[in-house]
Amino acid sequence: MGRAEARRAQQQRGARRAPSGRAKGAKGKSGAGKPTGIRRFFTWKKVVGTFFGMMLLGMAALIGLYFYVDVPNPNEQATQQSNVYKWADGTTMASTGKVNREIVEIDKVPKDVQAAFIAIENKSFYKDRGVDFKGLARGLWNTVSGQGKAGGSTITQQYVKNHYLTQEQTATRKMKEMVISLKVDQQMEKPEILAGYLNTSYFGRGAYGIQAAAQAYYGVDASQLNLAQGAYLAAVLQAPSQYDWAVAGPKAQELVMTRFNGTLINMVDMGELDEAKKAETKFQEPIKPKARAGMDGQKGYLVEAADAELVRGGALTKKQIDAGGWTITLNINPKNQAALEKAVQDELESKLDRKDPKGRPQDQSVQTGVTSVDPKTGAIVAMYGGTGLQDKYASNALRDDFQPGSTFKPIVLASALQNNATTQDGKPITPNAIYDGTSKRPVVGSKIPFNPQNQDDKDFGKEITVQSATNDSVNSVYAQMIVDVGPPAVKKTALALGMTDREGWPEDKPAMSLGTMSTNTVEMAGVYATFDNHGKKVTPTIIKSAEHKDLEYKPAEPAIGAQAVSRQTADTVTKVLTGVVDDGSGKNVKSGAYEAAGKTGTTESNVAGWFTGYTPELVTVVAMFGEDPVTHGQVTLTGTAGLGRVGGSSFPSKIWKAYTEAVLKGVNTGEFDVSEAEMGASQAPSRSPSPPPSHSASSQPPASSAPPSSSPTPSSSPTPSSTPTKSPTPTKSPTPTATDTGGPKPPDPGPLFPHAGGH
Repeated sequence: MGRAEARRAQQQRGARRAPSGRAKGAKGKSGAGKPTGIRRFFTWKKVVGTFFGMMLLGMAALIGLYFYVDVPNPNEQATQQSNVYKWADGTTMASTGKVNREIVEIDKVPKDVQAAFIAIENKSFYKDRGVDFKGLARGLWNTVSGQGKAGGSTITQQYVKNHYLTQEQTATRKMKEMVISLKVDQQMEKPEILAGYLNTSYFGRGAYGIQAAAQAYYGVDASQLNLAQGAYLAAVLQAPSQYDWAVAGPKAQELVMTRFNGTLINMVDMGELDEAKKAETKFQEPIKPKARAGMDGQKGYLVEAADAELVRGGALTKKQIDAGGWTITLNINPKNQAALEKAVQDELESKLDRKDPKGRPQDQSVQTGVTSVDPKTGAIVAMYGGTGLQDKYASNALRDDFQPGSTFKPIVLASALQNNATTQDGKPITPNAIYDGTSKRPVVGSKIPFNPQNQDDKDFGKEITVQSATNDSVNSVYAQMIVDVGPPAVKKTALALGMTDREGWPEDKPAMSLGTMSTNTVEMAGVYATFDNHGKKVTPTIIKSAEHKDLEYKPAEPAIGAQAVSRQTADTVTKVLTGVVDDGSGKNVKSGAYEAAGKTGTTESNVAGWFTGYTPELVTVVAMFGEDPVTHGQVTLTGTAGLGRVGGSSFPSKIWKAYTEAVLKGVNTGEFDVSEAEMGASQAPSRSPSPPPSHSASSQPPASSAPPSSSPTPSSSPTPSSTPTKSPTPTKSPTPTATDTGGPKPPDPGPLFPHAGGH
């Protein structure tokens, strides 16, 4: 073989070993070897080039903004404005006056208090240039990754937002804030910026700035604040209305303590506090809030309710309201308001001795809240929050830490009617349906054993109609009814009617029938107003109008909404509740001046008493609460005014009647239009599964009962419902189980019957 032939053979062997792509690439000029499809647009060179190009554009934009945006003059909200609140007739009720702010120099604020704010808000304050880009990136990542909102704003940025800009949440405002912050950091010294931040920040209680906050929360000047006080003020700054210790719930108190402790930990990390001093620094509870000038009587509570409604559903922020400039007209009718205040004074306060804590201890614990609503418009026409802000800072009409007791039972009935529920033997639940009224009767069909006691452990017989059971608020009947309907279905109906799903609402327990969730008078007024309004949802509103030259207020939801339950359901409930007034526990409010429907309610250990009643023209909820004046824990109302147990049919119903008669005097009152009510056919005696009359919780249904139930055997151990309370003295009850008790009785040292429902 010659050399030429050898070279050709070697080339052929190499070609055979070459990868197919290369072999193809050697053929002609067909474009082989170039990326195809989407790879043509996303090569690594193009991606890197685009990235750096965008960075350059962004930098150019920032540079342009830097030279384009000047540091503006302070905004109007950084100076002063007032809010004016008017009655429904247009006359002025109150004015919040000028913004509560007093400017102080930074050297008047103790060094460790300054450090506390820096520690929790912006640890890099003395190192950054007004903007912390790492913090911004971290905040963005936390928001995107679902770890909570965190803007990453520096103290300089917050000062710029408060002093020069507005609170609007827009990208444009945020960009301006960043640019102005960079310029402010160059033009001002850090101590000057910190002073501006502390003097413009809103701390709640109407206090703008560290000096007003020191006075509002601790009654001292800013210069006298200690580290513990400063750490709390630094912690409360994030959410003033939520973290104010005087009104904060358990969850909010837990959050503010987390921030308080975090402030001290960060100070140690920064070298501003040693471990020994940190260990000595204990939380110091703020003083009781004081009423603002002009907020005497019920005015402060009405302003509080109006402000709460303005922020409901995120319509506005509390800071936007407190900055001022609003003219707010309320739905409160001066005539109704005066009548309500007189009714509370005449029927309750005049009978209490609040000056003798030793002789009449229960009288010191009595708190009252009332909400009155026009069911046709949803307007709150009168409201009572307590004896005054000087005695009770938060309105009793809005508090939601007590249970509604048996005023929840009509909601159980409404859910049964709305869902066409049936009894255990398949018969429709109607006002004429037959139930077993035996006290402590174990419910049938529930996986959770429950055998509630009726008032005074009274048996109402093995065959009682739903109408009669509602009249006398028979616990054993409604406990079985909620099992027949299904607790989740009842809860769904309650939420549709306007109640709120708060923490601790029992999801699937029969005890829900006794009103073991928490609520307030406004919500319950909305529920009963919805019944009064033939099932169309009523959301009570205290705001008639709210005007501001720069801002717009839009209610979170309309006062009159869509159908929450059918008209037949609502009319049937109303007709049943007229029976409560005519022949049952609500007969104290019966009058020839009006036709009324209503329901009484009392909770376990007698810590709360309710009367929720309505006429065609007016819905009013009156609630009494037992609250320890020192610990603020729930205590019994037994012994109020020197009497025995206090239920919904006692003081609450008397207040309701006195107010309603006064307001409707001279009014041509109407009758309920319940033309679509369906009471159901009279039923023959029930053969549904029923335990023997014995009160034993371990009793089983007879073997011949039909149909068989899949529920487990009720527990034979004592349940909360059958455990009497031995002492009539005030006892804390943070999580009571609702029941219902009667009206005032002679002093009784005997058992309080925790589940003695009925009135």
